[in-house]
Amino acid sequence: MSPSRPPSVDALARSLADSGLPHPLCVEVARQAISEGRIDEAPAMARQRSRRMLMPVINATGTLLHTNLGRAPVEIHSPARYANIELDLASGQRGSRQATVGESVALSCGAESALIVNNCASALMLVMAALAHGRGAAVSRGELVEIGGAFRVPDVMRQSGAQLVEVGTTNRTRLADFERALSATDVALVLSVHQSNYSITGFAEQTSVAELATLGRPVVADIGSGLLDASCPWLDGPPPEWLEGEPAARQTLEAGADLVIFSGDKLLGGPQAGIIAGRADLVAACGRHPLARALRPGGLVLEALQATTLSYLRRKGREIPFWRMASEPVESLLSRAESIAESVGPSVAAIHTDAVPGGGTLPGRTIPSAGIRYEGDLVGRLRHRDLPIIARIDAGVTVCDLRSVNPADDAELVRGLADAVGGAA
Repeated sequence: MSPSRPPSVDALARSLADSGLPHPLCVEVARQAISEGRIDEAPAMARQRSRRMLMPVINATGTLLHTNLGRAPVEIHSPARYANIELDLASGQRGSRQATVGESVALSCGAESALIVNNCASALMLVMAALAHGRGAAVSRGELVEIGGAFRVPDVMRQSGAQLVEVGTTNRTRLADFERALSATDVALVLSVHQSNYSITGFAEQTSVAELATLGRPVVADIGSGLLDASCPWLDGPPPEWLEGEPAARQTLEAGADLVIFSGDKLLGGPQAGIIAGRADLVAACGRHPLARALRPGGLVLEALQATTLSYLRRKGREIPFWRMASEPVESLLSRAESIAESVGPSVAAIHTDAVPGGGTLPGRTIPSAGIRYEGDLVGRLRHRDLPIIARIDAGVTVCDLRSVNPADDAELVRGLADAVGGAA
């Protein structure tokens, strides 16, 4: 019913209290509804505003490190207390927020020291600013990558004050190309960037970190994905086949890299962070740079990262949600899928699927998985639930891949599928 005279903003806002939004947000919705002549739609507008806020979702896409869903899920429970983030409890003097967590990160990947910043792009910028400002940083043309959101490695490097020295060609770069560049230009360091979200095949050649280490300049390896150790000692059994060829921090340092930089929320399975690990003197130089304070993480990130690295040091990979999901046997996933399908009804079926690591890691690699199939499109109905279920659509078929679903959410998945199938019918 449209009133002949619009209600007051306050009255309409108070009528939206059941939306759960704080009163100031209800006022904003009420003002918009009145100004646009959509007073009857105000409750729906309030619901839409509520769903724009951060909220938990069930990731049934099979993409374990889904960038749009926060990449690696992190489970941290902490009481509302202060923490000794910059207090040395032994001396009572001011301490370093980097020391304890940095030590555990360094130990977990065989580095002398480590520094934590906001993300991997921050790590790259800080390293370039601290070690190559006003001088050259040599990198292969085939590694001048663009990451998400149209941010490009060359742009990040220029903002640091380092001078980009492009070496070789897009598809082939040899050690001799670097040698020529170093002889002709004032080069402070050599940068190796892992092609984590694309691959060059065919007539291609890259220069290895071991080769770059012979050039007499510090070698900084951006390994991107954040695998700590290629042997995966935190897992029971050998490393998964889908990890084959992925560079790891420990082995990259052993090959001759002076520093490695990588993300905390990808294969590491921790919070969003950027990690600089390697030679203690170079890490210290990064820590002394003014940018280090601007890029430092807060206590919540450090606490989550500490919990993650302690699980690695205990060699208990299943304490880390990402590795728990990634290492779940297909047989277990299929058993869950069959149970869910039986509970929902004959309109859905258990199937074998292929999950992917995601998050710009391991392009083209898949992980055998299992899930639920429905002939038709349910993704909208599933997504619009109070607890959204994010599924994928494949040639008109809705697929819920269980490798990225916490078993504790299976009952909610049953309810969501049953409701969506009933609504579609």
